[in-house]
Amino acid sequence: MIVVVTAGGPASELPDFSEWAGAAFIGVDAGTIVLLDHGIHPVAAVGDFDSVTDSEMKRIEALFPSLDRAASEKDETDTELALVKAMEFSPVQVIVTGVTGGRLDHYMSSLHAIYQIQQKFPDTEFMLVNRQNRIRFLSPGLHRIQPNEKYRFISFYPFAETVEEFSLTHFKYEVDNETIPFGSTRFISNELDREGIIEFSKGSCAMIESSDAENALKQSN
Repeated sequence: MIVVVTAGGPASELPDFSEWAGAAFIGVDAGTIVLLDHGIHPVAAVGDFDSVTDSEMKRIEALFPSLDRAASEKDETDTELALVKAMEFSPVQVIVTGVTGGRLDHYMSSLHAIYQIQQKFPDTEFMLVNRQNRIRFLSPGLHRIQPNEKYRFISFYPFAETVEEFSLTHFKYEVDNETIPFGSTRFISNELDREGIIEFSKGSCAMIESSDAENALKQSN
């Protein structure tokens, strides 16, 4: 099962939800209204709902009469709570949307929350997706990736620690047994025209697949 977690980020940042037809959708705070406005009936709504109006809250409560609203003052963010909820569905993949654009602190907290839960559930793939990009965290080992017309540019960043013995095969710019120190920006904007192989022995690597803004707009229309 695929679970799509949707927060209330700017509409201009949202991907095409039809890409995940048949998935289970979870609304995060105002993201619940985003889903309803797109004709999607979420399986759950999570958060303190401090970003919705009274009329929007009534729409949410009509769908979830037993809704358990989180406290406004809490240690976890709404997105973290939604990620925990997503795992109740035993997903093979969790997509997180609606967390880019707007406040950068919300984006960074979501990115770190995805990293943390990916470490806890290595058999589930977690991915942050917006209209133009998708981000996932790779663990040590060998990974195969297929070229995707929408996401032409592929970049790699060490996340939290140095990545060691990093190799790229069948990419436009191949590397062999490299070390990527934390803070490095060397491995950006690579490209792929056939199945590529990514391999490293230690660390956590953030892989960002991106499209130019013009291409992203065409893909969404």
